[in-house]
Amino acid sequence: MRREIAERAAAFSAQAGRQATIAVVQVAADPSSVAYVRQIEKSFVGAGMGFGLHSLPEACTADELTGLIRQLNADVGVDGVIVQMPLPKHLPQSLVADLLDPAKDVDGITSLNTGRLMQGLGDYFAPATPAGGMELLRRYQIPLRGKRAVLVGRSNVVGRPMALLLLHQNATVTICHSHTAELSELTRQADVLVAAIGKAGMITADMVKPGAVVIDFGVNMVGDRMLGDVESEGVAQVAGYLTPVPGGTGPMTNVMLMLNTLMAAERLL
Repeated sequence: MRREIAERAAAFSAQAGRQATIAVVQVAADPSSVAYVRQIEKSFVGAGMGFGLHSLPEACTADELTGLIRQLNADVGVDGVIVQMPLPKHLPQSLVADLLDPAKDVDGITSLNTGRLMQGLGDYFAPATPAGGMELLRRYQIPLRGKRAVLVGRSNVVGRPMALLLLHQNATVTICHSHTAELSELTRQADVLVAAIGKAGMITADMVKPGAVVIDFGVNMVGDRMLGDVESEGVAQVAGYLTPVPGGTGPMTNVMLMLNTLMAAERLL
């Protein structure tokens, strides 16, 4: 996909006379956020695409963030914009969702994009992380029509959009969460099991149907190790497919950000 995107980005640059470009807004700079932004920059630059970082201090006001987003909305040299989450507590996430230009919303958080995702109608950007999970399923030719998909996790950035994307592919979808009773009984029915609960090793081998496809979106730091939501060593003995952590859905997020930014640039052109 990186090679494909680099070729497509070069074609865009030749036609438009500029690079397809993403702007990343970072309010404060915790270590995990800094590392993620560096990965985005490396991915975009490596594909011949433009990258710009716009940093604001943690104590910035809503007016300052609003002004920056409006500036990026109006900048014809910027094709995609993402705002690193979570924001400091005094800045509501709804400010970004309401203000960001949907045509530049390459991580799918605005009301227009989430509404179109819900309806499955028109052009829209889905959040990059679940979109990457769907692309993995597509590239490995995993059939979804009529299959039972069970998601453990219901966040607005992974669980819920992933459920809708699976539903659009005619899977039968069940959403589970921390209050679900008899969770293991439900997960054992899944042909496709999606883990996005944010708890290291929560999905164990006895919770998985033999031969199931298991997509692990978990990113949990335990000491100096990154662990997924799936207890991978045991589940790998049962599942038919299993995404690794690290190295599975994580890199796909950056790839989908590149693809969405390129699509946004092509649409704007």
